[in-house]
Amino acid sequence: MYELKVISSFSAAHHLLNYEGECENQHGHNWKVEVFIKGENLDRSNILVDFKVLKRELKTVLDKLDHKDINELEEFKNTSPSSEILAKFIHDEMKKKFPQVSKVGVWENENSCSMYYENWN
Repeated sequence: MYELKVISSFSAAHHLLNYEGECENQHGHNWKVEVFIKGENLDRSNILVDFKVLKRELKTVLDKLDHKDINELEEFKNTSPSSEILAKFIHDEMKKKFPQVSKVGVWENENSCSMYYENWN
């Protein structure tokens, strides 16, 4: 089994709903995003997925979030856009192009990360 990882980032504002504390107020993060791809079969060039293609698609997904108020985006209306929800959103968007996506990590800062896995296998 092979596994790839690409890392990117975006900056955006959000606030948490149904939360008591400072994070119920609008605030921002410089999120770091990790996308993991797993697979057993390599192509003719012995590549699982071209990093360039993977990074380009991740940029397309993150551009939907970058420098936005996430709470105002249609995809997050009436939900609390926590890092967990953002990890699932990015995972689901990337999965549309890359069925081999195994997990996505979203870091709010250097010490706090949420991971989304489609299943536990």
